[in-house]
Amino acid sequence: MADAVGAARPEECPGTGSAQAGSAAACQGCPNQGLCAAGAAGPDPAEAAELRARLRAVRHTVLVLSGKGGVGKSTFSAALAHGLAADEHKQVALLDIDICGPSIPKIMGLEGEQVHQSGSGWSPVYVEENLGVMSVGFLLSSPDDAVIWRGPKKNGLIKQFLRDVDWGEVDYLIVDTPPGTSDEHLSIVQYLSATHIDGAVIVTTPQEISLQDVRKEINFCHKVKLPIIGVVENMSGFVCPKCKKESQIFPPTTGGAEKMCQNLNVSLLGKVPLDPQIGRSCDRGQSFLSEAPDSPATLSYRNIIQRIQEYCEQQHSQEEKMI
Repeated sequence: MADAVGAARPEECPGTGSAQAGSAAACQGCPNQGLCAAGAAGPDPAEAAELRARLRAVRHTVLVLSGKGGVGKSTFSAALAHGLAADEHKQVALLDIDICGPSIPKIMGLEGEQVHQSGSGWSPVYVEENLGVMSVGFLLSSPDDAVIWRGPKKNGLIKQFLRDVDWGEVDYLIVDTPPGTSDEHLSIVQYLSATHIDGAVIVTTPQEISLQDVRKEINFCHKVKLPIIGVVENMSGFVCPKCKKESQIFPPTTGGAEKMCQNLNVSLLGKVPLDPQIGRSCDRGQSFLSEAPDSPATLSYRNIIQRIQEYCEQQHSQEEKMI
């Protein structure tokens, strides 16, 4: 509902991909009006050329989104990066743009590491020879330091991560985003419009309170013309390791992600069951896929990762045919 100063309702937003972005009557009073107006035509030509030059050797780019915080999005991003990097012939990069809540350094076992400058730009911090990571967490003097920044400064750092990091030859760039549909999401889509995004993976949990926000995330993707690879339902049931009985810790009262995906014509990539080892692996900064290779959750992760790879390769083949 419009507020006292006449800000538009969210459903009236024309979307950043619209020619009216930032200039429509519905944009008046929106805090992102200036960013959308600037992004309606994408980055300026000089900026776009810089980004293309830096990211020209990145073959696939996948954004990991969530409508709600606490659904395991960063955990999934880390598992996706580890799973892709299990193929030693693939070069994988994980970019953390959750500026105010960077958890990737902890999850990847890189807490306390720092970014180094070289003649070709900032160097990612490497977990393995074929898995590099970049996060604002590497720029903080302590993991307990709060990042209290307004939108423009966040946007500037995201641009710097894309433009100034020496990513090199990368098969998969995984971008871990904060929850919601705010400045960081608008910025990353705008900047990457100069290059290529394969699509977004959206992470949810089964309960309606999470699905409610995921529907908004799907709507965001449609408005900014961001392809949706599919949805992952995290924390989907729990199988007792002793009695093997399955319990629904977060009951899918409205049908869960499966029903939502059917209604919205979006692919369900898979369901990942709860496993206490996932949390322990994250706290230790170890790969859950390596530490618990026989877990049902690991099997789900690997099936989902395979589907993402197949989607990206199919997209790449279609683009080559169009050239």
